[in-house]
Amino acid sequence: MRDVFENPLIDRYASREMLENFSPQKKYSLWRKLWIALAEAEKELGIPITDEQIEEMKKFAEIINYEDAEEFEKSTRHDVMAHILAYGKQCPKAKPIIHLGATSAFVGDNTDIILMRDGLGILKKKLINVIYNLSEFAMRFKDLPTLGFTHFQPAQLTTVGKRATLWIYDLILDLKDMEYTEQNLVLRGVKGTTGTQASFLKLFDGDEEKVKKLDKIIAKKFGFEKSVPVSGQTYTRKIDSFILRVLQGIAESAHKFANDIRLLSGLKEIEEPFEKTQIGSSAMAYKKNPMRCERMTALSRFVIVNGLNPYITASCQWFERTLDDSANRRIVIPEMFLATDAILNIYLNVSAGLIVNEKIIENHVREELPFIATENILMEAVKKGGDRQELHEAIRVYSREAQEEIKQGKENNLINKVVEDKRFNISKEEIIKILEPKNYIGRSPSQVLEFLQEEVKPYLQKYQEFLGISSELKV
Repeated sequence: MRDVFENPLIDRYASREMLENFSPQKKYSLWRKLWIALAEAEKELGIPITDEQIEEMKKFAEIINYEDAEEFEKSTRHDVMAHILAYGKQCPKAKPIIHLGATSAFVGDNTDIILMRDGLGILKKKLINVIYNLSEFAMRFKDLPTLGFTHFQPAQLTTVGKRATLWIYDLILDLKDMEYTEQNLVLRGVKGTTGTQASFLKLFDGDEEKVKKLDKIIAKKFGFEKSVPVSGQTYTRKIDSFILRVLQGIAESAHKFANDIRLLSGLKEIEEPFEKTQIGSSAMAYKKNPMRCERMTALSRFVIVNGLNPYITASCQWFERTLDDSANRRIVIPEMFLATDAILNIYLNVSAGLIVNEKIIENHVREELPFIATENILMEAVKKGGDRQELHEAIRVYSREAQEEIKQGKENNLINKVVEDKRFNISKEEIIKILEPKNYIGRSPSQVLEFLQEEVKPYLQKYQEFLGISSELKV
């Protein structure tokens, strides 16, 4: 349909894999798998449920009768109850025991946690590959001097590869945060209507050990070590904040990278990939706009701002639960995952195809190097017997004069001014040696090697099976 709103996250940006993860099909089939797991666990613990009933449920675990569910929801105005009735219509023998002892949050909350866990897995693979791409880039350009910038003003030199380590380190911190979140993620489990497990205690005739065992069985069936120790009807919504802040972190890192590339593109030093038939502007045919990095910053802004949402939702829950979280979470959780997925898709593409214009970088370095080298020139002149305070004032004045002349369109004449001043007692040949860019990059190449070896390599080895993902942009 073209006469209603289409969500760009679905139509333009997110991957098929992430769209499927948050699809109705996966959501409702997980509901059914949770009901099957509940029935199996209750049967194992002595509730009179038959194998025939469980097999009937399994037969229709993936075959969702959506039209029936939609009709039931019109009358019940309750999505979980509608799907219970729809499932029961397909499974008449199992109908009496579907959802036995559970509340809506049993399927809703547990499914949300599983979907978010699986979503993190999708993002992790892409994050690892972006780190790999940037590591290759950093290694390739570890020795290439470039202007450092503080306040977006030329500063001491760094190298192109060293700058890339700043982008990588942000992503390593995001990966560590993701790992911590995954390791500490728990299922809601089976907790009952207000978290007291009263319905299950009644079901098992007061046997608390069976109730506790039921909780553990369900968690294990879905790949979790344990479930939340206590809950109201829902798990604490702080868990959503806990998970979604990882996505915020990725968006922060991606935004910083994309902004840097946009600035470097304006300087013509480093550019994002640009296809042969790509159009930069409908009016200015010569333009090569950094549209991919601009899209990254736009989507990152969406994720960063939306990341406030779960904090507000968690703080506003009343006692054991209120329903003002439901509509909000239906939108925020999937869309933050879809947007972060889209960000990493673009990041993969850009990081694999960065264009480095070495001659322009060299020209910019040469333009600023006389100013950067003034301290070394001063020290060399002092070694030859010059007065440090007198020469410092002279070079300060010459630097200001040279800067003003440059602003008037003249050449940088600082070096000639110094050579002509006999107080410096230094030749042009000596200054040319001082002006070698590699003299001003410090430990940059060594830092790149050390960082990649000590901080990055362990993760690339740990997740070696993830490597090899590429990304083709939808548009």
